[in-house]
Amino acid sequence: MSLAHPNFQAPGWGWVKARLWGLEHAFERAKAAGKAEDDTRIRIFFVAAMFAAGFVTLGIGAARMALFSDAGKTNGLTAPVGAARADLTDRNGAMLAADLLHYGLYVDPREIWDTSETRAALRRALPGLSPARLERAVRGERRSFLVGGLTPEVRGQIHELGLPGVTFEPEQHRLYPLGATAAHLIGFADTGGEGLSGAELALNDQIRGGAAGHQATALSIDLRVQAALEDEVYKTAMAHQAKDAVGIVTNVHTGEILGIASYPTFDPNLAGKATPEQLLNHAAASVYEMGSTFKVFTVAMGLDSGTATLASTFDARQPVKIGNQVIHDYHAENKIMSVSDIFIHSSNIGTTKLALQAGSANVQKYFKAFGLTHAAPVELSESAKPIVPRHWTENDVASTSFGHAISVSPLSVAAGMGAILNGGTYVPLTIRPMKPGARPEGYRAVSEETSRAMLDLMRVNVVRGTGGKANASGLRVGGKTGSANKIIGGRYSNNVLVSSFAAVFPTDGPLEADRYFVLILMDEPKGTPETFGFATGGWTAAPPVGRVIDRIAPFLGVARRPDLVAPAPDAAVVPIESEH
Repeated sequence: MSLAHPNFQAPGWGWVKARLWGLEHAFERAKAAGKAEDDTRIRIFFVAAMFAAGFVTLGIGAARMALFSDAGKTNGLTAPVGAARADLTDRNGAMLAADLLHYGLYVDPREIWDTSETRAALRRALPGLSPARLERAVRGERRSFLVGGLTPEVRGQIHELGLPGVTFEPEQHRLYPLGATAAHLIGFADTGGEGLSGAELALNDQIRGGAAGHQATALSIDLRVQAALEDEVYKTAMAHQAKDAVGIVTNVHTGEILGIASYPTFDPNLAGKATPEQLLNHAAASVYEMGSTFKVFTVAMGLDSGTATLASTFDARQPVKIGNQVIHDYHAENKIMSVSDIFIHSSNIGTTKLALQAGSANVQKYFKAFGLTHAAPVELSESAKPIVPRHWTENDVASTSFGHAISVSPLSVAAGMGAILNGGTYVPLTIRPMKPGARPEGYRAVSEETSRAMLDLMRVNVVRGTGGKANASGLRVGGKTGSANKIIGGRYSNNVLVSSFAAVFPTDGPLEADRYFVLILMDEPKGTPETFGFATGGWTAAPPVGRVIDRIAPFLGVARRPDLVAPAPDAAVVPIESEH
């Protein structure tokens, strides 16, 4: 039988054809000459040559793979398998989430030699395994999955047992090395590699796409800022037995979220064991009546619309009655007050009259410009829509002016405050880091003059008003307290509050200078002996805000300078706090 056809033609194969024909002719000559030993030697030589060529080919291929492939270039992580996901890092490259290679264990009872031995060995190796599940696997009729998520170490230990019928298949396992840190922002993914919440869901396509090239996805948070924020929020929430709590730190110029905390929290490595309350991101998905922090928006509206100036006065000696509603001050000043006084003393009466003077159209226009009438624009799908008045009656205008009758998410407050404090431009919040010096496009919400006036006013409020406990030495902190009565059983309660403090630092310097916003909110906090029984924002939320700012300023490059205006000395007696 001929090894090659004489008419066979293929590019580059001429020399191969010639040699094969030479061998074939050699076989024929040896056979014709009756020299069987020559025929055998030639055939042995031919087979040996073919094997040698095969080994040379395999050697070249192996060398090429070792020298030029991407194997071993993944920083200890495996090449993507199945539904792999890229690493998540903070803005400085610190690891937040990564895929690690784990294994699924499979059992084929048809290949098991000794069922009792296999059962006993697997029980010892996997003590947490359900006995019933193991029994079904070893007594079944076909190969079945037994358990997943085995680390390479555990897989190796079981493999060394040499159990017939026990095999493994690689699977990706998402690991969150910092546990509960930044859990609500990071979110988590399912076993199929799909993001289910937080950044894992919001940036799912980017994270999935980056896996093949081992391109990490960076988030906007700074882990140092995040750690300080979480520490202060969680300690305060536990001390005041709050139902839930929120903390946010943003860059007012870029909208970058540098830190976000939601209490109670959870470990994304064990998301399946968390309660719905723990999984809920209260910063994004919960809406609250914010109380007097809304006076920042109302005063900014009055100044920017031209319906008032800081020197404009309003009579706050008597409560305001609108229909069946009577609006009064938490601690009445009983005097005619300027807009500055209204803000510093947190007068509901004065704020109401300021809003009514501006009119419903202006209130709606500016609240929309501040982003308070729609969900905060951010990548997170959890961002909740606000609850706003339907008709904006005179009663609605009055109530919303001091943060009642309108419920918004803390993220919406952060974005709206940023527009007032960054020079007047509303920019969306983002969980993506931006390049240094970046200034994203937005739209004009208020003038630069209004922005400057509000920065100064918020600074005075910390120095001489209701926000004194948020002051951080040398960091020029400004801010506004908020204490909103919650609706319990269809009526506003005098004892159940949402207490918050909204801060900005530093308040001085050019409008384009770096500036940061901090918000801490306590839902239903309880007074303590240290707060003389008070649970309002000035007592519960302002102090942790000051501590957060004091801790994160070095990370953000904010230098301390001597305070130009010395804060008022602490009173010897319990002060009266007028912040509702």
